[in-house]
Amino acid sequence: MEPFDLAVVGGGAAGFMTAITAAENGVKRIIILEGTSKLMEKVRISGGGRCNVTNATWIPNELIENYPRGGIQLLESFNRFAAGDVYDWFDKKGLKLKIEEDLRVFPVSNSSADVIDCLRKSALSKNVEILTKFFVKEISKTPDNIFNIFSLKKAKVTAKNIVLSTGGNPSGYKLAQNLGHTIVKPVPSLFTFSTKEPNLDECRGVSIKGIDIEIKLNNKNFQNRGDLLITHWGFSGPAVLKLSSIAARELYIQKYKFNLIVKWSSLSYEELKEKINHLRLNKGKMNLINSRPVPLLTKRLWIFLLKKIGIDKEKKWSDLLADEREKMINTLMRDEYIISGKGPFGEEFVTSGGVKINEVNFKSMESLICPGLFFSGEVLDVDGITGGFNFQHCWTSGWIAGMAVSKLNKSIIN
Repeated sequence: MEPFDLAVVGGGAAGFMTAITAAENGVKRIIILEGTSKLMEKVRISGGGRCNVTNATWIPNELIENYPRGGIQLLESFNRFAAGDVYDWFDKKGLKLKIEEDLRVFPVSNSSADVIDCLRKSALSKNVEILTKFFVKEISKTPDNIFNIFSLKKAKVTAKNIVLSTGGNPSGYKLAQNLGHTIVKPVPSLFTFSTKEPNLDECRGVSIKGIDIEIKLNNKNFQNRGDLLITHWGFSGPAVLKLSSIAARELYIQKYKFNLIVKWSSLSYEELKEKINHLRLNKGKMNLINSRPVPLLTKRLWIFLLKKIGIDKEKKWSDLLADEREKMINTLMRDEYIISGKGPFGEEFVTSGGVKINEVNFKSMESLICPGLFFSGEVLDVDGITGGFNFQHCWTSGWIAGMAVSKLNKSIIN
């Protein structure tokens, strides 16, 4: 059989975007090879089954700030195909999207099935062949630059160009490595923090907006500001997920045992001292439990903090001793927790690691080592924080790879 013009290994978001873009721009014979029986499984389960398609951060310079690794390389990519382009792309294909208050973008239907349906129908309408249960075991390249793709069951597909869109599956890294690429060891990214802090579970469900958190490791300082959620196992929420992504490699080295600093108040020492003195002078007869120097803190959290400091919650403000005031200020400014590991539910859909990015031309997503080999999506050492940024990278890299293959195809025809 005549070789396919393009074989896409991986039937996920990036793989489908690559195949559709190439097909819409003149590439005739395209096949998607998916190792499992299900297509776009990560799309299906993301966002609680709603699929967080992208993030309404329209300006490329602002968009790249949400990628702890690979952001600089993505700047040129996003200048060609960014979040607004993705929004328009789906809109033109009949999938209506909506922007939520936190800028995350979802289908109006709140159903990831509609995203999958849109991509699948778009591919089939352009005669893209889709083959499931074709787990790629080996790829070799002939002297005349044709790729031989062998399945686990020894079936064979040949192609002139190949795109690896295997996500975080270890098989994709092995295939890339066998074709000459260096793999940055993948480690989990986007996870919550577990702690055995006494009584913290009494605050489970408490959410606080705009909290600064910090990790210090091996003379490195990692910080983030955002919404914090207290769970029965420890800490979660956007602030924690982003910080876990920023510090992913160092936390892996530390085996996820470290100290987390929570700044319950952004006020200075003097400002907090003044607020506490104001309460002592003006609300001295009130119990500590009934009046808080930081109104942002919920009553449950304030009781927990008082217990942690060792101050009786029924004590009156006027009876607060000097050393107790000092402890209160220090805790509100820099409260420390011993983190014992990652959260219990394996929230990490994303990994930090993959194909080394300086071995890939980000103008085309083509390998700088093996001509005719392209990459799209999370197989690369690029990862974003939570909020639709990882899918955005999948759409962008898939679109660029598809466009590059189509240009290559046209130059051969001409």
